[in-house]
Amino acid sequence: MLTTLTQCPFCSVQCKADIRLEEGTPQGSKSFVVQGAPNAASQGRLCVKGQNAHQHAQGRDRLKQPLIRKHGELTPASWAEALSLVAAQFKQTTSRYGQNAIGVYGGGSLTNETAYMLGKFARVALGTRYIDYNGRFCMSAAASAGVKTFGMDRGMTCRLSDIAAASCIILAGTNIAECQPTLMPYFLQAKEKGTKIIVIDPRYTATAALADIHLPIKPGTDAILAAMFMKIIVSEGLVDEDFVASRTEGYAELQAELAGLDLAEMADRCGLALEQVRTAAIMYGDAPTGIIFTARGVEQQTDGHLAVRGLLNLVLATGKIGREGCGYGAVTGQGNGQGGREHGQKADQLPGYRSIENDADRAYIASVWGIQPEDLPRQGVSAYELLERMNSQEIRTLFIMGSNPVVSSPHADRVEEGLKKLDCLIVADMYLSETARMADVVLPVTSYLENTGTMTNLEGRVLLREAVQPPPGEAWHDWMILRELARSLSKEQYFQYTSAEEIFEELRIASKGGTADYYGITYERLRQEGGIYWPCPAEEHPGTGMLFAERFAHADGKAVFAPFQLPQQTEFPDGEYPLTLTNGRVLAHYLTGVQTRRSPALAARQLHNFVEIHPQTAQQYRIREGEWVEISSRRGSFTVRSKYSAAIRPDTIFVPMHWGGIQNVNKATNPALDPFCKMPGFKTAAVRIRTATLD
Repeated sequence: MLTTLTQCPFCSVQCKADIRLEEGTPQGSKSFVVQGAPNAASQGRLCVKGQNAHQHAQGRDRLKQPLIRKHGELTPASWAEALSLVAAQFKQTTSRYGQNAIGVYGGGSLTNETAYMLGKFARVALGTRYIDYNGRFCMSAAASAGVKTFGMDRGMTCRLSDIAAASCIILAGTNIAECQPTLMPYFLQAKEKGTKIIVIDPRYTATAALADIHLPIKPGTDAILAAMFMKIIVSEGLVDEDFVASRTEGYAELQAELAGLDLAEMADRCGLALEQVRTAAIMYGDAPTGIIFTARGVEQQTDGHLAVRGLLNLVLATGKIGREGCGYGAVTGQGNGQGGREHGQKADQLPGYRSIENDADRAYIASVWGIQPEDLPRQGVSAYELLERMNSQEIRTLFIMGSNPVVSSPHADRVEEGLKKLDCLIVADMYLSETARMADVVLPVTSYLENTGTMTNLEGRVLLREAVQPPPGEAWHDWMILRELARSLSKEQYFQYTSAEEIFEELRIASKGGTADYYGITYERLRQEGGIYWPCPAEEHPGTGMLFAERFAHADGKAVFAPFQLPQQTEFPDGEYPLTLTNGRVLAHYLTGVQTRRSPALAARQLHNFVEIHPQTAQQYRIREGEWVEISSRRGSFTVRSKYSAAIRPDTIFVPMHWGGIQNVNKATNPALDPFCKMPGFKTAAVRIRTATLD
């Protein structure tokens, strides 16, 4: 019997787990017993995904050697052949079209080390400005709002332990019960202590069942609701005038803008009862302590940035930040959505959350990397804009690591069309995902059980996940692939790493003095302490759990109120497309399901995708429970089974995001982008629904 300590690869809680291996039959089968291990975030809890994560790592169809497309088919190849082909393609593309004809697309589940190295690889080995990652579709609205309001972005300004000390909690567009279930005890404990909970969601979810007030908002109107809350808090005299005067800017301008707003009209636009909104606003405003959490329901809109900023206005107006039981939290979706965006995967960022357009930041990172600042490419474009450049053939070769954009991107059919136009597509993954199946070269990578590295959880706590078993077959660690590709491109002097820890040591230096300062964090400390919050500027520093106790991160130390602007929703239901489609997650699956759909235990819980539709709406469109339906928007169609639910608004339908092929909800979603953060409008596609005709 062998017991090993590892860490769940899925959601942003990053729970620790003990895996006990018991040898099975003489034929060599294995039996695993998995249970939660002590840790500060989930306190030893583990959800069904974590309990079964090892199954995908042991999957029979794991990629165990490189594949190269020959005569239209992906066929096994040696690493030498695959690396040589990829390097030759990079050189050919650069020679014919320039360095910026190569695109690099990363993922929010990569370790901090790989995320850091991928950004460096794109800019130093390839010299391209075109790098971004799928986290753009996850937290970009919250990140940009945090930077504008507070001067910095960290998912949570407080700690998970502050939840129980909050008198009132707003959960806006987040279904923690299914997406981060190991956090639910925090909220249950808070309820037992008398905490009031307000849930804003068009669906009555298992999370909403906790609520004292559930506001079943019309998708796309969160910014309006936030402004209503603010106007009511002002009119009821619930503003913390001393906090506003001493620690913020922009309040007077916002107050003037709110004066002319008609609450009754705004409530009607939100599809809510005004008195219920008033009760909720006063409940939060009057509470001595409080926390607001947001997630994709609020953020994945074309005005998600403004919606989050509107909610942050409430935090500032009531002074509920920088003290126990107070703050704001963006509930990260991806396992390393927080760390993944801090060290260089985003088009506009360098390690340490530095700006790629800031001359001082460029000079510092160039000195760490041993290059000249002028050799660093400038800012690229966001994830969807990068993918769009395939259609215009501005990008001719694309390298994807740890992502599946054929399923995860809005207007997925157009993304697929763009991939077909490429001269070469290279994908590094554990499985033949929907995107990998289209590749010219597929490179096999190691799983969470085999790959050592750090992850940063939703509260900004850096954790070390160590390898517990050897890689299968010829699978390589993702950072090893980048190192060897750099060598093939004659850039090996910049990538002479022999372990993940060596990469982290360079990351520490690269982040030193930056907003996301990891300099004081070491593998040795992580092994001893279990996890450390950033910023942590020195090895003797304990890490910063509570942000903004004394000052905000803007140069003057003050936070900034956002002016009120009408929502920028780009699509509304009409006679042709009368319903609003929103999407999200279910408990058993993660992201595009590449891993969880290969776990027998998880796949069995939810074999097929579905549409959640109100019985009244189903009757109107003559849709029977459980039958296949076709859902269409102005961009495309997909087919799923119907599932009746009285817990959703009659004007809205909900479809999970974990399936590809004909069940891919993103064939219909809206690619229009938030002008501030370039988040696509996933949550507000206008659609029609009808019984499907299946061949």
